[in-house]
Amino acid sequence: MAYKNHARLTLQSPKTTMATSLFSILLIVSLLFHSTNAAVFTIRNNCRYTVWAGAVPGGGRRLNFGETWPLTVAAGTRGARIWPRTGCNFDGSGRGRCQTGDCNGLLQCQNYGAPPNTLAEYALNQFNNLDFFDISLVDGFNVPMVFRPNSNNGCTRGISCTADINGQCPAQLKAPGGCNNPCTVYKTDQYCCNSGSCGPTDLSRFFKTRCPDAYSYPKDDQTSTFTCPGGTNYDVIFCP
Repeated sequence: MAYKNHARLTLQSPKTTMATSLFSILLIVSLLFHSTNAAVFTIRNNCRYTVWAGAVPGGGRRLNFGETWPLTVAAGTRGARIWPRTGCNFDGSGRGRCQTGDCNGLLQCQNYGAPPNTLAEYALNQFNNLDFFDISLVDGFNVPMVFRPNSNNGCTRGISCTADINGQCPAQLKAPGGCNNPCTVYKTDQYCCNSGSCGPTDLSRFFKTRCPDAYSYPKDDQTSTFTCPGGTNYDVIFCP
């Protein structure tokens, strides 16, 4: 009985081997495709103080001055962002609180950060296989930032927001450790564009004049969205 079972298994083994080999080849091709098209975001802290980077997807990491965090993100990822958190204190389990950019009291962010925080936003491999990326001040500002491609593939146009927005912040927008966007403070259609059409305001122009390439209000698309070919890698630098 044992011999007959063995014989039956032996007769079936070529098909099994072929199926296994085909599966292995497809898996390798899939992994190679995924690896080739994934984007690497090199997040660097050039601030003279500690910044806790937050990322969705990605989690979070403490970055002392000069430290970097290479973050690999899968092709096709949408609605993603990277942001600096300041004034943080976490215990050994990764729970605590940040003065700016806090994500529900977690070191490893699972949700977006609380305003005010400077945002690097992106969507990978979208229309015509293009990456779309921007710096947004719609959630306010806490740390100067540069967001730029680094792949040497001909896409060189980056975005910077390095003005002293915290120091010059209008009184009504000031927040501990940062500067709020007017939408956060007033929560009205005029500033938040929740319904209908809206345009720039005196308060949104405060941000736009200092960081002309960054989003200053939710419908500030025309001068604030940039593209690179899919597969591009990027730098996100705090205090460039």
